[in-house]
Amino acid sequence: MSDQTETLEPNVRTGDVPPRDADGHIDPDWIQALRLRIDAGDAEAVSELMAPLHAADTGDVLEALDAEARVALVRLLGDQFDFEALTEVDESVRNEIFEHLPNAEIARGVAALDSDDAVALLEDIEPVDRDDILSKLPAFERLSLRRSLDYPEDSAGRRMQTDFIAIPPFWTVGQTIDYLRGEKDLPDEFYQIYVVDAGYKLLGMMPLDKLLRAQRKVQIEEIMNADVIEVEAGQDQEEAARVFERYDLVEVAVVDDSKRLVGVLTIDDMVDVIHEEATEDMQLLAGVGDEDLSDGVRDAVRSRSTWLVVSLLTASLSSLVIGLFDATIEQMVALAVLMPMVASMGGNAGTQTMTVTVRALAMRELDSFKLRRLVSREMLVGLCNGAIFALLIGVVTWLRFANPELGLVIGMAMVVNMIAAGTAGVLIPLTLDRFKIDPAVASATFVTMITDVVGFFSFLGLAGLWFHLF
Repeated sequence: MSDQTETLEPNVRTGDVPPRDADGHIDPDWIQALRLRIDAGDAEAVSELMAPLHAADTGDVLEALDAEARVALVRLLGDQFDFEALTEVDESVRNEIFEHLPNAEIARGVAALDSDDAVALLEDIEPVDRDDILSKLPAFERLSLRRSLDYPEDSAGRRMQTDFIAIPPFWTVGQTIDYLRGEKDLPDEFYQIYVVDAGYKLLGMMPLDKLLRAQRKVQIEEIMNADVIEVEAGQDQEEAARVFERYDLVEVAVVDDSKRLVGVLTIDDMVDVIHEEATEDMQLLAGVGDEDLSDGVRDAVRSRSTWLVVSLLTASLSSLVIGLFDATIEQMVALAVLMPMVASMGGNAGTQTMTVTVRALAMRELDSFKLRRLVSREMLVGLCNGAIFALLIGVVTWLRFANPELGLVIGMAMVVNMIAAGTAGVLIPLTLDRFKIDPAVASATFVTMITDVVGFFSFLGLAGLWFHLF
């Protein structure tokens, strides 16, 4: 290693796990030390520095490096690079690395992964390259991965591991334990054993703790749990995650349309699903789409522009409403100053209600009883909040403009818009859900449109009526 490298990194030793700050971010000095070794092409030093890292830490390191350094790091590590790290990075980073690796190298890395991780890497690769990579794998692995990739995207079949332990019901406990001890081709980690018939139809399951407590001569079918919770391979991964949450599972069987056991889902996969779905809903509420931090400017613009166009169209509708009352605004300029307050308060209140409703829909918590209670509650909340803020803003308006009538008008408009906001915040997500449209995608835009239109129309309309009558 050069003297320059030693001078720039006095506190970083080869073989150290990357130090992190209080927020969990990797120390920039450690990244700089690694980058110097990469720039020097010192494969041995890079390997020693990266060796202690978990796959998740390696993923963080890849995202901390620039594009050129990422590819160089993977090439310097060669056979020692753990492809599991690529399941921990953003899709754009992963695709960027794959563009610079030959398919034979990708096939080597994929072959060493669990089936669910292998599928996660392969599903984003172009079909032509994916077929070439699969062709380089052993026949059994190739067929297993192809079967998983044939299931719909975001389904349980895409998330499942195809490595599991299945035994016949007539085996004894002793035979099963001897099999587990002697068989080399078993999953690295497993929590339960599945009992199947000759056609691989699921009959039951056996937790490891129950197996170890039983006598060796007892048959498996006598002590297995026949009341098995299972999910279908074509089922949405979010629905599968709810099964884990509802029954506090660590592993669940996945069956095909014929009820044959084809794989298992584990808790680590479901934690990822819950995180992904929560992130997706949060981004969709803001009209961001599936944008990642590592995406470039072009991808970010494309992801956000669609709903910004929709927002522009809805804002145009609000401007048309204002245009209907231009004569009223000319009579009292204070109206132009005050009307954004009514619309803004309604928009904020509507967003609060909408967030509660979208979450309840996502968690499948709304039955007919809870739905009626939610609608009536939010309308009542809108009325109460409207009354509170009507009094507050009415008094402030009265004192500011020395006009009690104007304070009364804006207070009345505030009540109307807050009730409308609560109602729209519930009904719009419910309506979108009824028409099989993800309520997280479009609710915010339409709720804002309604609160703006109702806010402007009620305030300016009441003001015009008041001035006309009095």
